[in-house]
Amino acid sequence: MIAGRQEIEGFLPHRDPFLFLDEVEVIDAHNIVGRKLWTGKECFFPGHFPHYPVVPGVILIETMAEAGGVGVKLQGISAAGTFFLAAVNNVKFRRQVRPGDHFEMKIHNLRASPRLIKQKGVGYVNGEIVIEADWLCIVGEEIL
Repeated sequence: MIAGRQEIEGFLPHRDPFLFLDEVEVIDAHNIVGRKLWTGKECFFPGHFPHYPVVPGVILIETMAEAGGVGVKLQGISAAGTFFLAAVNNVKFRRQVRPGDHFEMKIHNLRASPRLIKQKGVGYVNGEIVIEADWLCIVGEEIL
């Protein structure tokens, strides 16, 4: 099952400039793939850094968590509610992500219930690992 931007907006309360996903695909009951093309037009590039733009690491983590949130909703694990990051652990940045990069995320559900979601993810550009992390989200009220 694949969700594009319009479907993603139906699952998340995020909107521009803080919705970072182009597409989310559910592979099976535990695995999710998300995709984002960083165009260079995103709001943070003019200030991070003006002469050498890179995607901030916290934005990469947020993007993976957004993909994981959409994925568990598509999987039917947590059909309602808004996800709030409660913990981020074991983050490793391997390479910079720049304008024009296609960012692919592979997310794995470690533990998922209607109230708590624990996931780990690996982000890639051109098949090369750029980030690894795991995180915990608490599911709160729906705020769409």
